[in-house]
Amino acid sequence: MPKEKTSALLSFFDSGTNKFYKLSKTKDLPCLEISGIRMHCVEKGVKKSTETMALQITPLKGIVLDTCAGLGYTAIKIASSPLVEKVFTFEMDPNVIEIAKLNPFSKELFSCKKIFLSNENVFEGIKNFPGGYFDRILHDPPRFALARELYGRPFYCELFRVLKKGGILFHYTGSPGEKKGIDFQGQAIKRLKETGFSCLEKIPEAQGIRARKP
Repeated sequence: MPKEKTSALLSFFDSGTNKFYKLSKTKDLPCLEISGIRMHCVEKGVKKSTETMALQITPLKGIVLDTCAGLGYTAIKIASSPLVEKVFTFEMDPNVIEIAKLNPFSKELFSCKKIFLSNENVFEGIKNFPGGYFDRILHDPPRFALARELYGRPFYCELFRVLKKGGILFHYTGSPGEKKGIDFQGQAIKRLKETGFSCLEKIPEAQGIRARKP
């Protein structure tokens, strides 16, 4: 399948992070790239992939944790549900927040009164919430090579702790190492199960795992 062509809307290099940032135009929503790594699923369409992930934690209601904000597309989609009271989301890179401010499709990340954005690593920020605080969690972290701590058992334990009983988690994983015969999703399911999650299932169309807190 040919790669979806994109054109840069803005781009810059930050010597502080030693990373190159680019906001690229696609067939629907703009895509964020960091040092050549796309932060969205462009081939399926950024808008469609966002909607597909949000669909995995329906009915969208109560207080929701969207672990990694990026350009805010999932937080905005979740907040659009009339049954959602609050959406907490985290973005540790200030450059990404500045790009989101320049992206017209991200404006509700800053204007919607339901959305609470923190410039902080969710690995630390999640510790400030009490147990059983969230009705739903959408965990869409950067790829494993960039954020190993967000795929580990300690963080999964925190996700389990802050989720209400009966609450739903969707964890986007992608399929790294698939061509080498590595079952990355299977490994993540094993860790989530050891943490206490149940009803674990792979969701191929969303490239992730759905689970519940019993």
